[in-house]
Amino acid sequence: MNIKQGYKQTEIGIIPEDWEIKTLGDLLDFQGGSQPPKQTFIFQEKVGYIRLLQIRDYKGDKYETYIPQNLAKKFCNADDIMIGRYGPPIFQILNGLDGAYNVALMKAIPHEEIFSKKYAWFVLKQDKLFQFVEKLSQRSSGQTGVDLFELKKYQIPTPPLKEQTAIATALSDIDALIGELDKLIAKKQGIKQATMQQLLTGKKRLSGFSGEWEVKKIGELVFDFRGGAPLAPSDFVNIGHLVLPKGAVTKGGFLRVEQEKIQYCSHKYAESHKNNVVDKNYTIVVLRDLVPSGPTIGLMVKFINDNTYVLAQGVYGFRVDETKANPDFLIQLSNSKEYRQVMQNTMVGSTQVHITNGAFKNVEIYLPSIKEQTAIANILSDMDAEISQLEGRRAKMGELKQGMMQELLTGRIRLTGVSY
Repeated sequence: MNIKQGYKQTEIGIIPEDWEIKTLGDLLDFQGGSQPPKQTFIFQEKVGYIRLLQIRDYKGDKYETYIPQNLAKKFCNADDIMIGRYGPPIFQILNGLDGAYNVALMKAIPHEEIFSKKYAWFVLKQDKLFQFVEKLSQRSSGQTGVDLFELKKYQIPTPPLKEQTAIATALSDIDALIGELDKLIAKKQGIKQATMQQLLTGKKRLSGFSGEWEVKKIGELVFDFRGGAPLAPSDFVNIGHLVLPKGAVTKGGFLRVEQEKIQYCSHKYAESHKNNVVDKNYTIVVLRDLVPSGPTIGLMVKFINDNTYVLAQGVYGFRVDETKANPDFLIQLSNSKEYRQVMQNTMVGSTQVHITNGAFKNVEIYLPSIKEQTAIANILSDMDAEISQLEGRRAKMGELKQGMMQELLTGRIRLTGVSY
């Protein structure tokens, strides 16, 4: 094997000559959390109390918990590296909050004379390390947890401190760009929601339009209503006719059939269930959801390709009478706050919530003229396209970051301007 000049062969692969092989135990201390008895918990901020951080707190402030300051034993700052010990998902790498932390978290403390905290953050965020920890956790029974003994033995290629700093800075710059895109996407989504609230309720009228809106039942606007096929596990095959599962429609009303989740039934099955097959002329609606809160119930979407699909149970397709309603207007309406509330009030069930197609057809909506519907739909669709373009940029930036981590954290690519 030819080894490039400036590199050396090691037990974990080829790395730069001036890098060393270290274990995470050589580079980091791991400090578990603690908490007093639950009867000492309160749920509002109060003098003499400190916030007790749990894994869920890094996702939102809905469940803020506080404990007496004098009973708190383990503390973290916003820039500390915190690790979720239990899953799913196991081994979440977290930061950004101040407080005491509980037993489900542990703090990773770098030996900063040899291991930069910012660099450590990216090392711990590697997919390869996550897969290693997850695989170890699957060997145990009961609640999955981080195997700290094995984690400490995990070997990583470690550059000199100066190069660690340069790598961490480059990756942090990418994170900053991704963060700015996230803010811009959130802002555009907020603007769209406000616009929907105005235009889809008639509170704000577009220039050139007037007149009363009419109340119509959805059943008056649609025809050729098709339900899902009774597919059994044995009806699915490795390749054949495409199946559209209800999971393909996501919250927000987007149709996403991801490559790794594509399902098929036989062409023979599709031929014998023609009344369950739809194409791009149909609008799709979800009337059954496995999530009790029913986030996708009633959401409508349209196809963006020329494929035909066999509908799975819980997914329906219909044609819109375009002399009465614009399909794109109905799709946008299905994401509005008022419509979503109607769906929540109409659905029944507990574990698997659903709406019957009869109940769906009886839902009443307000409609302007076809021309005004089209104008409103065009404005909102243009906003969707802009958001989608930004999300595409964000996804590509995320892929770029993953590629950079793979190359820079292994030394396969060295940064210029750093003396080695």
